[in-house]
Amino acid sequence: MTTATRADLNVKELESRAKSIRRSIVESTTAAGSGHPTSSLSGVEIATALYFAGVLRYDPKKPRWPERDRFILSKGHGAPLLYAALAEAGYFPKSDLLTLRKLGSPLEGHPNMRRLPGVEASTGSLGQGLSIGIGVALAARLDNLDARVYVMTGDGEIDQGQVWEAVMAAHKFKLDNLTLIVDQNGYQQTGATAEVLDLKPLAPKFEAFGWCAQEINGHELSDVLAALEKARNTKGRPSAIVARTIKGYPIQEILGSDPNHHGKPLTKEEAAKALAILR
Repeated sequence: MTTATRADLNVKELESRAKSIRRSIVESTTAAGSGHPTSSLSGVEIATALYFAGVLRYDPKKPRWPERDRFILSKGHGAPLLYAALAEAGYFPKSDLLTLRKLGSPLEGHPNMRRLPGVEASTGSLGQGLSIGIGVALAARLDNLDARVYVMTGDGEIDQGQVWEAVMAAHKFKLDNLTLIVDQNGYQQTGATAEVLDLKPLAPKFEAFGWCAQEINGHELSDVLAALEKARNTKGRPSAIVARTIKGYPIQEILGSDPNHHGKPLTKEEAAKALAILR
């Protein structure tokens, strides 16, 4: 069988990849004058581990390869993160990232699987990604494919009731080829998650629904890699990784007094400072 797995990289090399992805997020959203840079920056280590540490099986030259693993970005407003990772992985030229949200560009404000190779689900209406992931994981089982499915949600997103219906269904079907990663950056559109609807502690809730649950530092690549390895080796039930992250990491200090900074591009001055940090 042809393998499309990326070669394993050491942590230093992965950190370099993560910086490159972050620079792309800053540059693309600043050029667009819109988008969600801080929501994208919090999930970078997770995407880096998936795409560049030999976790996901994929082939940019064959984006519809049936035996590929799937990454579904349920928090679709974090599209700049997905696009930056796909460009870094070779699905399309990095220069295309500067067309984000431009008329006619396939890099829409939220991922559109009909327009961009490598996008596994059209998302943006929050709460739907895990349900989609269940369908894909069940299809892989029916087709006897050794394919894994990874879904990233935001912590504000899991306020949605559909997420918990999906959590129950995934346990019912014993989907051990499914891993949910919660980007727990502590904020959602209208404010801090602790003030809107505090669901912490999250990991015990997933455990109560029969999942294998882990809580990690989402910016520590060694933690992310270890958690993904444990999820891969878990049999008979789905896995959830609650990744504690910081919105806008690691440039949050230059974003002023608003720690949420939701849906706001950086100014050119802020972007210049951010790119200096990310050299």
